[in-house]
Amino acid sequence: MAAFSLPAFPAHYTLLDKAGWFALRLFGVALLLFLLLPILVVVPLSFSASSFLAYPIPDWSLRWYEQLFTSADWARAAKNSFIVAPAATVVATVLGTLAAVGLARVQFPGKGLLMSLLILPMVVPIVVVGVACYLFFARIGLADSYLGLVIVHAALGAPFVLTTVLATLQGFNFNLVRASLSLGASPLETFFRVTLPVIAPGVISGALFAFATSFDEVVVTLFIAGPEQVTLPRQMFTGIRENINPTIAAVATLLTIFTTALMLVLEWLRGRRG
Repeated sequence: MAAFSLPAFPAHYTLLDKAGWFALRLFGVALLLFLLLPILVVVPLSFSASSFLAYPIPDWSLRWYEQLFTSADWARAAKNSFIVAPAATVVATVLGTLAAVGLARVQFPGKGLLMSLLILPMVVPIVVVGVACYLFFARIGLADSYLGLVIVHAALGAPFVLTTVLATLQGFNFNLVRASLSLGASPLETFFRVTLPVIAPGVISGALFAFATSFDEVVVTLFIAGPEQVTLPRQMFTGIRENINPTIAAVATLLTIFTTALMLVLEWLRGRRG
């Protein structure tokens, strides 16, 4: 096994600089552990035979995973999540990508203001969004509907697609688009054959962010969704409020694994883009 070796510091680094380098990395590791440990603590609880969320664990069992996969309520919530999140992701990806391409290609007065308006859902408190959407959707009949839920989740996810694709377009050479148009290709054909292949990593990264945003959203869902549109996060919220048992830990463990997989895909795409 290779021996541990210190990094090669530049010649001008003093002893204090080297100590600061190690201190910064130790602080980063400690902060990461501080953020991850509360999540990791939940994982063993999901395999507990006890009916309560408590340590020490008396015995090990898969009963809560069995209850999760055989429960009609959790099955309905999972089905709703995998209906709403992909649909919202598609809408958010299309709208966010088109907006990013348009903003990157054209310079006009008020562009900064328009950009601020488009990313507003990222900064407005989510409770405000939920109340406003409920009051508006109740008037037009979209409350307690899949369509209303998809629209709101798409609006929350589109800013992530917009910012990610805009970052990718910073290094895009628009002379390629002009060359394609001059050779007789239509704008639509140029987009799919020239622009999209280049910005695809950014589009996919933004889509994954939009999917994660929709899949984890609970506050807006509490306002908009009816009994038939309950998603996994809302079902978890209901379970925590009414009857806490390790089934919640089992769901949290599976969602943690799922979210971690999404982050690994994002990191792989970031490496590809780099």
